[in-house]
Amino acid sequence: MSGVRGVVAAGHAVSARAGAEVLRAGGNAVDAALGAMLAALTCEPLLTGLGAGGYMLVVRAGATPVLLDFFVEAPGRKAAGAGTAAAVEPGGVPAVEPGGVAAVEPARVPAAGELVPVDVSFGDAVQTFHVGPASVGTYGFPAGVCEAQRRFGTIPLAELVAPAARLAREGVPLSPEQAYIVEILAPTVRSTPECAALFAPGGRLLGAGDRFRQPELGDALERLGHEGSEPFYTGEIGAAIVDWLRDRGGLVGGEDLAAYEVIAREPLRVAYRGRDVLTNPPPSPGGLLLAAALGSTTHVSVLPPVTALADVMQAAQEARTAEFLHGLPEPGFARRFLERASRLGSTTHVSVLDGDGGACSVTCSNGSASGVVVPGTGVHLNNMLGESDLNPEGFHRHPPGRRMPSMMSPTVLVRDGRPELAVGSAGSNRIRSAILQTIVRCVDERMSAQAAVEAPRIHYENGVVCTEPGIDVAALEQAGRTVHTFRARNLFFGGVQAAERGPDDVLSGGGDPRRGGAAVVV
Repeated sequence: MSGVRGVVAAGHAVSARAGAEVLRAGGNAVDAALGAMLAALTCEPLLTGLGAGGYMLVVRAGATPVLLDFFVEAPGRKAAGAGTAAAVEPGGVPAVEPGGVAAVEPARVPAAGELVPVDVSFGDAVQTFHVGPASVGTYGFPAGVCEAQRRFGTIPLAELVAPAARLAREGVPLSPEQAYIVEILAPTVRSTPECAALFAPGGRLLGAGDRFRQPELGDALERLGHEGSEPFYTGEIGAAIVDWLRDRGGLVGGEDLAAYEVIAREPLRVAYRGRDVLTNPPPSPGGLLLAAALGSTTHVSVLPPVTALADVMQAAQEARTAEFLHGLPEPGFARRFLERASRLGSTTHVSVLDGDGGACSVTCSNGSASGVVVPGTGVHLNNMLGESDLNPEGFHRHPPGRRMPSMMSPTVLVRDGRPELAVGSAGSNRIRSAILQTIVRCVDERMSAQAAVEAPRIHYENGVVCTEPGIDVAALEQAGRTVHTFRARNLFFGGVQAAERGPDDVLSGGGDPRRGGAAVVV
């Protein structure tokens, strides 16, 4: 459409505007996504960071789609057996005093591999995460940014990082949604003096309207823009991180950082209602389970009723068996799994469509954050080794160098050769159900992107269907479902950001109000 440069949907109004400014400057969808991702380091500081990982799906006119995997790896490449922690079963982690991690003495040095459990309350549900140095996996964010810019970018990285560095130094007032995240992650942000100094200065948690600043992050971003990712892996920043973790029971070593590489993968492709759905392939399980769920809805001619959606979600969860997890790294596993199926995670996302028909869908995550902020580096490290959803068979069981099996599923729907919908979500294990419902509402019910994102959601897990207000609970109960109803719309159900190309090439977007998301059309 003449005069329209694109649309950016992101998890915060400031990051969405940052991506939009890149489009105005002539950047493409990937440039804009990078601009929004970098701004999110300050706007959404507990959801993403330089110590995070992620996936970026890029679809361009006339080019082969590519999924860049820069997600977190399991560490331990040092000499076999040297300082490697024993596997820890879920529920077998060390006990902490009443009050959780805040009761741990700051001077105490954890044993190698020791994970500290933290209960996070979403108001109507509680989920246990694990934090501390032993929860940190080998990060990929700096490498992913540089590789994406090298492959697809048109604007120099130094120019892309400059606004984000300025935001980090000047600060951004916490939105109510981000203040809520700080509140529910209070045990984590108070777990170390370094993290508490950022999020609870003087002992008081930052609240809505308080300005969050991180000058060291600004310095780190400028180095990323001018020197690339090398300082974070084989240079002094990486060395400082390794030393800090080693002295506190962490498992990431210099060998892990030096060996880290971004992997370009062929996206998983499935058909849905006359469209090609491109999403995250194995060894990530999220896209595969999403594809299976979409495949099972194709037998229904209209939007599946809530009971049918619950059935689809249950089938997807039950497919995540030990055989499924072990098969993910095998060549051809996705095809075999979908053939069988057809017979039947704190995170942030950015979706961009540009005026030239390009699409970029990128999800980044710091997990629920480890609480480990390495002085002088600007890096708050992930806690992927302590996330139960990523370690269903027990903690510290993934072999060294194995990508962690994330549910993150950046997705693009292509119709008649052009991207029609770029979508993805935050939300741990709820990611796949949030994306599924958004796609079904956009395609089957023909909702706008914003309406589809705002619509009430359900999520099935462990025999219970969780619902938001507006869901037909009676129908679920009549079908014999155990239902847990939330009193209000909640970030528990994910944070979907969607960019859509409608009839006559009209661009629009949907920002998820559960996470303070926003969409900007340029």
